[in-house]
Amino acid sequence: MKRDKYRAPAKAAPGTRLTTSAMIASIAGEGQRTAPAPFGHALARLAQQRPEIVGLTADLAKYTDLHVFAQAYPERFFQMGMAEQVLMGAAAGFAREGFIPFATTYAVFASRRAYDFIAMAIAEEGLPVRICCALPGLTTGYGPSHQATEDLAIFRGLPNMTIIDPCDAHEISQIVPAIADHPGPVYLRLLRGQVPLVLDEYGYEFKLGRAQMLREGKEALVISAGFMTMRALEAAEALRRDGIGLAVLHSPTIKPLDAEAILAACRVEGRAVIVAENHTINGGLGEAVAGLLLREGVRPALFRQVALPDEFLDAGALPTLHDRYGISTAAMAARIREWVG
Repeated sequence: MKRDKYRAPAKAAPGTRLTTSAMIASIAGEGQRTAPAPFGHALARLAQQRPEIVGLTADLAKYTDLHVFAQAYPERFFQMGMAEQVLMGAAAGFAREGFIPFATTYAVFASRRAYDFIAMAIAEEGLPVRICCALPGLTTGYGPSHQATEDLAIFRGLPNMTIIDPCDAHEISQIVPAIADHPGPVYLRLLRGQVPLVLDEYGYEFKLGRAQMLREGKEALVISAGFMTMRALEAAEALRRDGIGLAVLHSPTIKPLDAEAILAACRVEGRAVIVAENHTINGGLGEAVAGLLLREGVRPALFRQVALPDEFLDAGALPTLHDRYGISTAAMAARIREWVG
C-alpha cells in the first residue's frame, strides 16, 4: 500500500488565463451562491476531533475535494493510485482496525470497476466504510466513460448499503458528521468544487433516512434528490406564476427510503406525483417510490418521472446536455406544465 503526501497543483503564472475542464464543471447557475469544496472542508473539520478518521483515494484527491483533508492531515491520507479495487479493500481493512475510512473516487469507478470488492469486502461484512463518489449522474460532459447514470440502480440492490444523494453544499457539510458514526457502509453521491447553496434558505437540517417537505403546493408534488431538488424549487417558482402550486419533498436518503413521509405526501387527494432525479429512469429513486406506492396501495392522480433516458449519453457542455435530456429547470418546468396544467 502506497501512502503519499498530497502535493498541491502548481499555481498559474501571473497573467495566465485559468480554464475550467468539463470534468469539474459546476452545476451552479450564473450568479448563484456557492461554497468551495464542502466535502473536503467538512471532513477536515470533523477530523480535528476524530483522530480515527482517515481519507483514501484512487489518484483523485483534487477531483473529489479530498485534497483539503490531505493538506490538513497528510499522515492520515492514503493515495492508493489508479486501483479502485485496492482502494476498497484497503478501506475495509482500516474499518476492521477501528478507523473511520472515507474513500473517494468517481461514481463510475466505484459502481462499475469496484462493485465486487465493495459487495464482498465491505457490504457483506457490514463495515463502516464511507464511499464518497464524485461525478454522479450527468454532472460531467465527458461522456459515458465518466457519467454514472446507473450507480443508484447498481447499489440499491446491495444489502446493508445506505445511499445518499445530497442537494447542495449546505447539506453535504451536514452529511459528513452525520454518517461518521453510522454502523454500516454508506454510498454518498458527491458534488464537488464550487457547489451551489440552496437549502440554507429553507432552514434545512439533514437527518439520515428522512425526507423533508421544503414547500407545499396543491396541483403537484415533486419528490426529488440530489441537485434535482434545486431544480424542482426553481421550477416551482416558475410554475407559481402560471397558477400551478408545486410541492417539493426532498428525499436525500435513497436507501432506506422515508416511507412514512413519502406515503403521507402522496396521499393528498388530486395531486400529481412526479419523481425527479439525476439518474437513469431505471432503478433509481423513481422506481423506489413507485414500488413503495404499489405495495401500499396508494394511487396518486398521476405519476410521472423526470429522469435521464435509458441510454448512453452524449458528451458536451453541461447546460446543453441538461436541456437535451430534460433535467434543466426550464425543461423540467415545461414537462410539469404539460402534465398538470
